[in-house]
Amino acid sequence: MKRRSFLKNTLPASITLPAILNGFSVKAFTGASPLVQALMGATTETDKVLVMIQLFGGNDGLNMVIPIENYSNYYNARKNIAIAQNKVLPLNGTSKTGFHPSMTGMQTLYNEGKLAVIQAVGYPQPNFSHFRATDIWMSASDSDKVVYSGWIGRYLNLEFPNFPNGYPTAQMPDPLAIQIGSVASLAMQGPTFPMAMNITDPTSFYDFLDNVGDPVPNTPWGKELEYIRMIMGQTEVYSNVIRAAAAKVTSQGSYPSGNDLAQQLRIVARLVKGGLKTRVYMVSTGNFDTHSSQVESGETSIGGHAKLISRVSDAIKCFMDDLKGLGVDDRVIGFTFSEFGRRIKSNSSLGTDHGAAAPVFVFGKHVRSGIIGTNPTISAIPEQNDNVPYQYDFRSIYASILKQWFCVNDSDLQTIMLKNFQNIPLCVNEACGITGIDDLRNDGEQLIINYPNPFVETTKITFTTKGGHTLVQVMDTMGRVIKTLTDKVYTSGTYSVTFDGYGMPNGVYYARFQNGVTQQVRPMLKTR
Repeated sequence: MKRRSFLKNTLPASITLPAILNGFSVKAFTGASPLVQALMGATTETDKVLVMIQLFGGNDGLNMVIPIENYSNYYNARKNIAIAQNKVLPLNGTSKTGFHPSMTGMQTLYNEGKLAVIQAVGYPQPNFSHFRATDIWMSASDSDKVVYSGWIGRYLNLEFPNFPNGYPTAQMPDPLAIQIGSVASLAMQGPTFPMAMNITDPTSFYDFLDNVGDPVPNTPWGKELEYIRMIMGQTEVYSNVIRAAAAKVTSQGSYPSGNDLAQQLRIVARLVKGGLKTRVYMVSTGNFDTHSSQVESGETSIGGHAKLISRVSDAIKCFMDDLKGLGVDDRVIGFTFSEFGRRIKSNSSLGTDHGAAAPVFVFGKHVRSGIIGTNPTISAIPEQNDNVPYQYDFRSIYASILKQWFCVNDSDLQTIMLKNFQNIPLCVNEACGITGIDDLRNDGEQLIINYPNPFVETTKITFTTKGGHTLVQVMDTMGRVIKTLTDKVYTSGTYSVTFDGYGMPNGVYYARFQNGVTQQVRPMLKTR
């Protein structure tokens, strides 16, 4: 078979060639990969960078962000894994919430005004499968819809229409996005082509800088792989700019050894300082599926989960310190996310099972720091299937970052996010010209109540809106929205709607109120 025929016809769609570019894993598609086409071959100007940190497995947010004000109910729900109250790390400006004792790095960032905690992030119909839930977070789709493009991919496709044809350009000579990890993320998938380059791992990155190549097997496939390398070597524009960017940075801050996330973030800091125009970086760390041995028996502040979140906290703190030392901390924000949270009640194996909502951390010099939302509602008599009801839709975080950090306009935002989502004040980029976003924190102000509570069949839900779009939903303990009671534009005032629970099982339900940037969740008890 001729080599050109091999390239055009033999490579199956979506095959990964990890040896291309000495350790860069680049998706190949029939005809040619996006990178190959870009090499052969009116964007918004910004120097801002977004870093996404994925926590694989479903992180237990309740042992990461401790609800001090509801500590007795928290402890009662998970006696065998609950963090002792006297070990919870305090946070400036609040006595209601604290951090796990292993999160000293993130405690420092919070107290310095560089960290926001968004409470109870989820979506209306949560899925508890690792694979499907990950796809939902990456695509930003409704849980009952399958979407084959990612939210970042759609954003980059809008900014760089026709990619990969004609790229790199003088205006955008660098990769649009870079992911560290051997499996390309759906988040980076555009409508037609993946929009990111993949670095397999930190070791391959440094081999790449030193021109250390993976050996080519002495087989027919090896000969074809050698030919692909030769073709790419003739036009390795992206590889040259990455090497050039990395070469500009000869000194960085210290990062902990044995911390995979820290080493990935070290690469990101180096490339940002080196001058790449790459807008989005994605890194990840795993093993958060803590069904058992989440803590050490008899000492809940240590154990498997403590080690995991300590690595995350230390890595982010060192990354932020390094960015500051390199003089580029004003350009970068980042956030953490996991495909779901864990149940409120622990299991008998010193662990927690798949759950619904969990906190998201947004960090950076220009982040609007603080606790966004309220501590999760925890019943005094928790059931095994009780979940944290979501307060904020995860897509609101995506939409808010795109609008406030990358200056995406409302029309394009709806195209990228597939529908409209709530705007949460998360960060400040003066170029975006966004001012006057209300404070979210509503300290002590009760915006939604119901009477009677407990109720037998029906209860009247009363809410106070500032005007504008207002939403009232009812959720069950699995975190699912079972009824939408109102979803429309109101004038400011106090209104009532009725929830009819006839025929529904007795137990706890939650009324979720959303008005502009504000929402609250109200527990309701249905009895006989």
